[in-house]
Amino acid sequence: MPDLSRRVLVFGAPLLLAGCASSRSSLGSLFNRSGDSGYNYREIYAGGIDNGVTFPPIDLRRIDPRFLRREVADPTGEKPGSIVVDPDNHFLYHVHEDGIATRYGVGVGREGFGWHGKATIKRKAEWPRWTPPVSMIKRDSEAAKFASGMEGGVANPLGARAMYLYQGDRDTMYRLHGTNDPSSIGQSMSSGCIRLLNQDIMALYHNTPVGVRVVVKPSSGSDEVSG
Repeated sequence: MPDLSRRVLVFGAPLLLAGCASSRSSLGSLFNRSGDSGYNYREIYAGGIDNGVTFPPIDLRRIDPRFLRREVADPTGEKPGSIVVDPDNHFLYHVHEDGIATRYGVGVGREGFGWHGKATIKRKAEWPRWTPPVSMIKRDSEAAKFASGMEGGVANPLGARAMYLYQGDRDTMYRLHGTNDPSSIGQSMSSGCIRLLNQDIMALYHNTPVGVRVVVKPSSGSDEVSG
């Protein structure tokens, strides 16, 4: 795990706790409840500087509140540490102890690009470089401009973090990653990867070691990644 001390002033205490622990008690601090007013989303979704990259705050007026990060009763039945994606409802669950999960809003693949199956996170990257797949380059003139790759940064479609899904030693070419388009959260409009708000993928990334199991549930029009 990277040295998190440099992130204290950037993310604030809630996100720092997200990077150091995943117990039920630390999740209470992560969401920083203030009396009956709920979660301190302005702090959770604040902007900052990370690895030399300045990223903006999330405009909460443009996000459906149900897709903001929260602690919920785990509906998945998977073992602690697992990640479960529910494409139809646009939720990702990170399972913790004692029947608790962190729920994140996500954007998923549009019809014909969805998939479901089981995989393992085998690689992680901060502000990752993006190279569009050949099939996307052929159908998308904008993607074709970056056939040789696009450096990481706030304009990069992979956002602040990426976690790469494998089955055995085979890269499925699907990722959990951030986004440069917060309005896409809760939508089905990508080429199959699972997108989170940048502040959410940062928190999930630091709570998720390599080797974690990921389950993507089936949805209408999805293709199974077997294995």
